Amino acid sequence: MTAPDRIAVDVVVIGAGPAGLSAALNLVRARRTVLLVDANRPRNAATLRSHGFLTRDGVSPLELRKLGRLEVEGYAESTVVQAVVDRVEPDGDGWSVHGSWRGAEVEASARAVVIATGLREEFPALPMLRAFYGTAVHSCVECDAYEKAGEPLAFICETDDVVDRALLIAAWADDLVVYTNGVAPLDDAGRARLVAAGVRVDERPVADLEGDRSGMTGVRLADGHVEPRTGGFVRPRWHADLDWLVAELDRDAEGLVVVDRSGRTSVPGVYAVGDVTPPGPEQLIVAAGHGAVTAAAVHRDLVGGLTDLRDAVQ
Repeated sequence: MTAPDRIAVDVVVIGAGPAGLSAALNLVRARRTVLLVDANRPRNAATLRSHGFLTRDGVSPLELRKLGRLEVEGYAESTVVQAVVDRVEPDGDGWSVHGSWRGAEVEASARAVVIATGLREEFPALPMLRAFYGTAVHSCVECDAYEKAGEPLAFICETDDVVDRALLIAAWADDLVVYTNGVAPLDDAGRARLVAAGVRVDERPVADLEGDRSGMTGVRLADGHVEPRTGGFVRPRWHADLDWLVAELDRDAEGLVVVDRSGRTSVPGVYAVGDVTPPGPEQLIVAAGHGAVTAAAVHRDLVGGLTDLRDAVQ
């Protein structure tokens, strides 16, 4: 649908990944008018197949988004637009939302706003990493480790959760090398845990990944050594970019939006769901489930005056 110059709705959902789509779908089924704003910049765009989503295992993430968007668009209560939101601010008892796409303006007023924008990824500075990301190298262990089982794998991590994440990958991998790139902090106890799990650790600086169009072939260190590897995992740093929101939300130490079990933020009328909330990136089916829970909370809050308001959606 094409949005009018300014539209008044019950809820604006910002972001059309599984979390936002699920929230929008359940809200329109509650007969709430919804504007779904899709920037069409999914974090998993490079991923060829998504896994673990019941009845859709192996589907392209882009196809999953397309199917979800079509379902939402099928309801008269929905308006779906492609736009980048650049401002959300208080407007009386509700919220004013502004965005644009290729010169076209999108403006809306809403009683509630659901943030489902996901995260921006920052990768270790390896020139060829992007070339293999989504095919040979992944970030979601639960999503993609099954297909990598039995391969010689690398795990590139520069953060302090290196040990726990490496041990998780090792549950699928018999031949795993952890590369800290000389950055990730690793103490003797951490090294011992990895060695006990059969995981090799290399703390030397990494220069790049090697391979060609047929796939990844190895990890090249700064000293010239090349370790044969056919794939692996990387731990990005994640950033929640919410400068467009004119409201101060509580955030955790990682910058993620703090919410209650139903997606309510510290600001009444503003909800958040999906990767932008702790603990961060999650499986698509989990994000979709959280979207449904948050939709229920939004609807009940808009009804108002319900004595079981909190307990019913937690």
